[in-house]
Amino acid sequence: MSDATVVICGATAGVGRAAARGFAGAGYRVAVIARGEQGLQETARQLQAMGAQVLAIPLDVADAAALDAAATRIEAELGPIEIWVNAAMATVFAPASALSAEEIRRVTEVTYLGCVHGTLAALRCMRPRNRGTIVQVGSALAYRAIPLQSAYCGAKFAVRGFTDALRCELLHDASAIRLTMVQLPAHDTPQFDWARNKLGRRVQPVPPIHTPEVAARAILRAAREAPRELWVGSASLKAIIGTLLMPGLLDRLLARRAWDGQMSAEAEADGRPDNLFQPVEGLHRIDGRFGDQARQQALALDSSTPGRLALGAGALLALGIGLVLGRRGR
Repeated sequence: MSDATVVICGATAGVGRAAARGFAGAGYRVAVIARGEQGLQETARQLQAMGAQVLAIPLDVADAAALDAAATRIEAELGPIEIWVNAAMATVFAPASALSAEEIRRVTEVTYLGCVHGTLAALRCMRPRNRGTIVQVGSALAYRAIPLQSAYCGAKFAVRGFTDALRCELLHDASAIRLTMVQLPAHDTPQFDWARNKLGRRVQPVPPIHTPEVAARAILRAAREAPRELWVGSASLKAIIGTLLMPGLLDRLLARRAWDGQMSAEAEADGRPDNLFQPVEGLHRIDGRFGDQARQQALALDSSTPGRLALGAGALLALGIGLVLGRRGR
């Protein structure tokens, strides 16, 4: 659906900005939403240079009323919203015991409630037309939590629960509105340079690391095909299926490997600004500092595929057993 309107929350850096470029390149009219004025204007200019019609709206996705008002404005200025992408996120790198209630609340307000607010605003616009697609930008951490990011993992789990419940409601109502979630692996984004960090060492993604464009392509595919979920990268697939089959073993493996694995040998700079409560200007770019490690391709698997493969394998096994028993009977 090129020449349609897409809304992207969290669109000024990393995965969100890469997705905005992807939709602009595909011919969509693009509304970008984020807190920072500087990042918004930089993103808008970049998309306009690609020939896209752009509307940039500065707001905090934790503000439900502001997000709902933005949806009304977008429909008035760009046209009916066909796709809404919830990509805004915030995190804190710290053991749970070192987190304050305010930090946990803020991560939840942005990463979980921001998604809820965006979804409800999109639904209000889409329901009268009975069409549209909502894309939740999730993570493998929505299935497999890791140490040192408990608030973020909890929020991503919550997004998945909310999305599953809402999907059932849309099915009950026989709605044609589509709901999909993209579960991403590690990406090379600026978040590791502006997320709040209480560990004393610079943080890094757990390899394998992918370019943000990998995520952008997956989001664009999800917007067009609307699978129930799209699992991106072999690490996501292993984390999701491994958690279903052997969660205790993964607990022990992550306790050993994912602690130091999220920290580099470099000390974190004292007094470095973070974006938990206020935007950090100057870091609004797509890529982070791990480009030399980032992969440009990744497997993207419809979440229904493993079930179909298992069903097919079960059917073949049953057929084989039937043939063996039939021969013995004769």
